[in-house]
Amino acid sequence: MGGHGFKMGACLRYGMSTELSDRVREIAGARGVPESEVFEQALERGLEDLWEDLVLTRYLDGEIDRESAVKRVGRPKVERAEQEVQIVEEDVDWGLNA
Repeated sequence: MGGHGFKMGACLRYGMSTELSDRVREIAGARGVPESEVFEQALERGLEDLWEDLVLTRYLDGEIDRESAVKRVGRPKVERAEQEVQIVEEDVDWGLNA
């Protein structure tokens, strides 16, 4: 495996970065904005998603209370996470008792 992993990783990163660059160019062109603005918006959206995921994971793991989670990401997102957990638990129960 030695050197092959590095070469394969480099090829994947190059291909991925080329694909991302193409997407950024296409979005910027379609919106009539600079590519830097597309990157800024993508970073903001990505960070927001990561933040929400972190807060909801901490809440569901019992590391923070519900009120704190609601303050940080909003009631609808907390309620949706609770519903999703409930659905998974019901599916597991059904599967174990089928």
